[in-house]
Amino acid sequence: MRLVFGLVLIVGLGLAGFAVYMAQNYIGAYQTALQQEREKAVKAVPTQPIFVATRAMMHGERLTAKDVKLAPWPKEILPEGFFDAETPLFEDGDEPRFVVRPMEANEAILAVKVSEPGGSAGLTSQLEPGQRAFAIKVDVATGVSGFLRPGDRVDVYWTGRVPGADRNLPSGDVTKLIETGVRLIAIDQSANAENSEASNDLKTVTVAASPQQVASLAQAQSTGRLSLSLMGAKDTTVAEAIEVNQSTLLGLSQREQTVEKETVEVCSTRVRRGSEVVEIPIPCTN
Repeated sequence: MRLVFGLVLIVGLGLAGFAVYMAQNYIGAYQTALQQEREKAVKAVPTQPIFVATRAMMHGERLTAKDVKLAPWPKEILPEGFFDAETPLFEDGDEPRFVVRPMEANEAILAVKVSEPGGSAGLTSQLEPGQRAFAIKVDVATGVSGFLRPGDRVDVYWTGRVPGADRNLPSGDVTKLIETGVRLIAIDQSANAENSEASNDLKTVTVAASPQQVASLAQAQSTGRLSLSLMGAKDTTVAEAIEVNQSTLLGLSQREQTVEKETVEVCSTRVRRGSEVVEIPIPCTN
């Protein structure tokens, strides 16, 4: 009985091994045939390596060498404005490029989808991580006569009236420096820094600021008037806290009012009560 069981086990193992061998040969033959067909297809369709995206990219993202790769593309359907080894995306000394149209992974990099070296993809490409764009209403007077340009840095002053009747607070209009060294990223609807012509119809400037600065500027703009002061291109100083009201502007100091205390004359008379003498207040007759 044991001999029969052993023979059956040996035969079963042999059949299993033969089946695995046949499956491996079949799979190997299939992969070889598939590879041959692919090689035939490549030979049949001439290709050319061009740059494609390695990941999905959104509008305004900075394009780097890690975001692109060379991949074969059929020559018959090469898109217009592609980049390859002869027309590279990046060259030594070039400014960075930005994505101006959304792209998916393995999509061809075209000239209409990326900016020129050093170009801009709008306000989103001008913002650093953690920054927000905020628009400030200005005119020719508060906007430095229209000589502001994207990329300039300005100090922001607030002019308004402090509410309340507290005598410790300044009276009248107050001008206070609320932000210093804020970077401009757009003038009206233009983010082009190459436009050097002054504008006599300046309405808004857009600044790059942190969320806390945006909240301060929004509160200041809703309660008073904002004025801009242009900083020098190489100025690295940080302005100190500045606050001017009408009294400090005119050099007037608040006079302390001296109140004379009124002295009240008190008259009294002495009355003996037993062994004690008591003073009793009486109306003065003098």
